[in-house]
Amino acid sequence: MKNAGKMILILTLSLGLQAFSFSQEKITLTMEESIRLALLQNPFYEAEKAKEEQASHYVREAISKFLPSLNVQGMDVLDKNALSLQLPSLSPGQLPQKIRLDLTRTYQLSLSLFVPLFTGGRLTSGYKQANYSLMSTQEAIRQARQETVFKVKKAFYGILLTKKLADAAEEAVSLAEKHLKNVESLYAVEMASKFDLLRSEVQLANLKPQLIRATNGLKTAELGLKVVLGLDLNQPIEVKGELSYQAFEANLDDNVARALSSRPEILQFQYQKLMAAEMIKAARAAYLPVVAVGGAFHYWSDHFNFKRGNWENYYSINLILNIPVFNGFSEAAKLGQSKAVLKQLEYGQKGLLEMVKLEVHESILSLQQARESLLSQEKNVEQAQEAVKIAELSFTEGLATNLDVSSLHVALSQARTNYSQALYDYVMALALLEKAVGSGPDIPKDIEKMPSEKNR
Repeated sequence: MKNAGKMILILTLSLGLQAFSFSQEKITLTMEESIRLALLQNPFYEAEKAKEEQASHYVREAISKFLPSLNVQGMDVLDKNALSLQLPSLSPGQLPQKIRLDLTRTYQLSLSLFVPLFTGGRLTSGYKQANYSLMSTQEAIRQARQETVFKVKKAFYGILLTKKLADAAEEAVSLAEKHLKNVESLYAVEMASKFDLLRSEVQLANLKPQLIRATNGLKTAELGLKVVLGLDLNQPIEVKGELSYQAFEANLDDNVARALSSRPEILQFQYQKLMAAEMIKAARAAYLPVVAVGGAFHYWSDHFNFKRGNWENYYSINLILNIPVFNGFSEAAKLGQSKAVLKQLEYGQKGLLEMVKLEVHESILSLQQARESLLSQEKNVEQAQEAVKIAELSFTEGLATNLDVSSLHVALSQARTNYSQALYDYVMALALLEKAVGSGPDIPKDIEKMPSEKNR
């Protein structure tokens, strides 16, 4: 038994270690895979999607009010006081007689039915409100979906940018180390001064902290992407992709028209206005009568057994008419509230339309600015690379100073940084334009049901 227990313990630990090592296996993330994982695992998006189920149940609740209601009630009378009647004597000289009437039974069972026939439109308005609320919720989920995709792109492109910056910092350190060795060789043969040597050492020392910051920035960016994707922060990842330029011409009028017709925020306002209109109808319907059919079937007995003839029964079928006469002006207050809500939504929608137009304008201007900056910086990197080669060769031949070489090293590093930043600004401007228009990349609707590659 002891040996069997040890074997079970060893097997359990082995399986646990295997599971742990599997969970720590590095995963490769492309942009498409990152978006898919975020739509599967991002907790904020999952919380938004859960609201659709709640809205669907509101619709079912509204539908249920059209249907008959059937209730069963059982009652056991614990104590009762029978009614006593005093009847005058029928014979002269006789005393009045008391009669005790027991109109209740100890055990009572009733089955009641209520069927609404006419409610003045209350039930129809309630159903429409619930349905419009569901549609508004679905648009809110679509908005959350677009926000999630945008966050993924921002985090993903942020990692690619920090990689570029880290590469630029590493190249700057490498160039500074190479130049320092060259200066040391020249100083050994008295072809470079002590000042040149010290300056080269200081330049290298100043560049190393920049490389450390760039490396730490890359780690921070990876953590940010893991949070958006809903991954464990200890999960090793490898991001696969490049910041690249893709020519794109954005027409202002076309994009504004697309945004006004497809932005989920605008559609939410439209559904909310329809809900407010139904609220007004429901408030007005409260002044109308309600017509219904009610029925009840009763069983009662003084003894709790099911012998034949022990239970008595009777039933009633009623036509019910309920006419509101005075309710303290509460319905008038509800009507005023509904009208005020509709007016607020109309003003809010008007402001939203102008804001959407502004967002599209700004995103197109940002895209144009990023493209112009990118094209100018691309040529600047080539020129800076050529200048560094010429300066290093000239310094070896004594035709350039150490300051010239150091300055051109800094210029090359800055040019690479500016070019990478311009690339990032351009791809983010494209992502921002997609978000402003409200029609991002085509993503399969069932992507949230697709299992992860690791779980297949």
